[in-house]
Amino acid sequence: MLEDAKKRVQELHEEINEHNYCYYVMDNPVISDTEYDQLMRELIQLEEKFPELRTPDSPTQRVGGEPLPHFEKVRHSSQMLSLGNAFDELDLRDFDERVRKAAGGGKVSYVCELKIDGLAVALRYEKGRFQLGATRGDGLTGEDITRNLKTIRSLPLRLRQPLTIEVRGEAFMPRKAFERLNGERKERGENVFANPRNAAAGSLRQLDPKLAAQRTLDLFVYEVGPNVEKPLSTHSESLEFLKKLGFKVNPARKTAETVEEMLQFIQEWRERRPELPYEIDGIVIKVDDLALREKMGATAKSPRWAIAYKFPAEEAITLLRDITLNVGRTGVLTPTAILQPVSLAGTTVQRASLHNEDLIREKDIRLGDHVIVKKAGDIIPEVVGVLVEQRTGEEQSFFMPRTCPECGSELVRLEGEVALRCINPECPAQTREGIIHFVSRGAMNIEGLGEKVVSQLFAHGLVRSVADLYYLNREDLLKLERIGEKSVNNLLQSIEESKKNSLERLLFGLGIRFVGAKGAKILAQHYRHMDAIMNATEEELVSIGEIGPKMAGSVVTYMNKPEVRETIERLKNAGVNMEYKGPAVKKQEAATDDPFAGKTIVITGTLEHMSRKEASELLEALGANVTGSVSRNTDLLIAGEKAGSKLDKAKKLNVTIWDEKTFLDHLPEGVVV
Repeated sequence: MLEDAKKRVQELHEEINEHNYCYYVMDNPVISDTEYDQLMRELIQLEEKFPELRTPDSPTQRVGGEPLPHFEKVRHSSQMLSLGNAFDELDLRDFDERVRKAAGGGKVSYVCELKIDGLAVALRYEKGRFQLGATRGDGLTGEDITRNLKTIRSLPLRLRQPLTIEVRGEAFMPRKAFERLNGERKERGENVFANPRNAAAGSLRQLDPKLAAQRTLDLFVYEVGPNVEKPLSTHSESLEFLKKLGFKVNPARKTAETVEEMLQFIQEWRERRPELPYEIDGIVIKVDDLALREKMGATAKSPRWAIAYKFPAEEAITLLRDITLNVGRTGVLTPTAILQPVSLAGTTVQRASLHNEDLIREKDIRLGDHVIVKKAGDIIPEVVGVLVEQRTGEEQSFFMPRTCPECGSELVRLEGEVALRCINPECPAQTREGIIHFVSRGAMNIEGLGEKVVSQLFAHGLVRSVADLYYLNREDLLKLERIGEKSVNNLLQSIEESKKNSLERLLFGLGIRFVGAKGAKILAQHYRHMDAIMNATEEELVSIGEIGPKMAGSVVTYMNKPEVRETIERLKNAGVNMEYKGPAVKKQEAATDDPFAGKTIVITGTLEHMSRKEASELLEALGANVTGSVSRNTDLLIAGEKAGSKLDKAKKLNVTIWDEKTFLDHLPEGVVV
């Protein structure tokens, strides 16, 4: 009897999986819902009668089990990189030129795909059975969301071939599901999600899989991961291979051999974007030849063989209600526009950047104005203009204060800088922002210590330096608003776990100027222990090779401050690791992934976020050669406001030209500016 049941269960698995594929992947059901339900009921009854026949990849196991206490961390088998961005035809032509140079004059073809606005995931299969699914996280480590991913009906629990394979894809929430979810939340008086991407991410990070199942997510798979058993030569071939395995692969793609063909595909889907049942924010362009991809490799952040063309930002008109000021951890005051809520590029926008006082004066932005808001790269809202003709006469000019709104110290504008800065080292706002950086994902990665919680800790006088975090106790945390027993336990556990981090995370978290994530790792690899770095001289630091004079001076100045040494001593006493845990690095293995390493760069015009001198020193710390004049040997011109003859000459010589935002976007992750 058991053998008969086992045979029938296997038949039902195959039949139900095939119907799921037809319905959720091919959008072509071949049986009615009633017939499908009958098959599922039969399988459920057999598994209840013979529990030993219930397997993890059974169609009945898509939703089930108790809520998770937390998400486990998962180390990716290979780094999940993010894509570099292109915003115009020139960026695409630069990308194409780099690819063709790497190809050595050989034929080059690309695959153009829709850029789904969702959550990147990695999916592992063992002998054809779905074993694990994880978020991208920081690219190296993600969160295990296997049970929530199982609720996505288009995700196969068993492949059509018994392969061991990892694939990468994008989980997303279709527009109709998003509208339905927000409608239900509004009726219950709950906060609505700003956009489908946030809704998808929030759904997959539900600790209760039953709640995730109610969100009706979907999935497209777009890449074969490492260690695939089947030899593949092109990306086009790998997409067809994924489709044959039973994955849902987006059919809206095109092979292109020229930039003109890329632009044609981009324009087509820019116009057809509203027709899609899901959100896209651009087009992804990838080299088709996998051998060429291997040859081109990747930077620390992005593959060199792919680029994401971002659609132009949408614009909207709304009312400027107020301007608030934020003091960052370097003391820079940043004005922010408080807006009448307006829908923009699929999100509700209530705040927008105003950058600095000069921009407010230049655009004559006044309180009460109707302003034009756009999203820079579809991410950061900013005010780009004023509708002067709609003024009533009641609008009020805005003036920056003379003193810091946080500590009352006099504000200064340093030579060559646009921004006003508070230079009081004891300014509470700078300390608070420094702690927020310290606990961030790229630094010590203390989950549960977001901006709101840190602000509460600061307001209650529970933390005044990063070291104070490691002396918090349960009673301290329970004093905070909306922090329950369970959250406190998780937070204390995360603080305890962070003590084990390798030295480079601690160095980056301390926020030493000009020391980004990469610089921190170079220091940690070379010196191996915090004590050695604290006692290093500028001459010793510069001799490493990858450390420039500016970074060296900044490290020595920082480490010689008495308050810094006291903080590090308290961190040691709390049990925070002070040693580098990774392998040593040889000098000839010095990192060369920075987009600036070995490049000849010229800076012209006025920069908003730093002086030209600071930008030059930063670029030199990243391995660039910064010169004062444009020539045929110039690789890159960074043009700020009011750029003059150098910009004109660069255009004539076809030198690559970036504005300040593009320059900042290309900085290695975590560089402090």
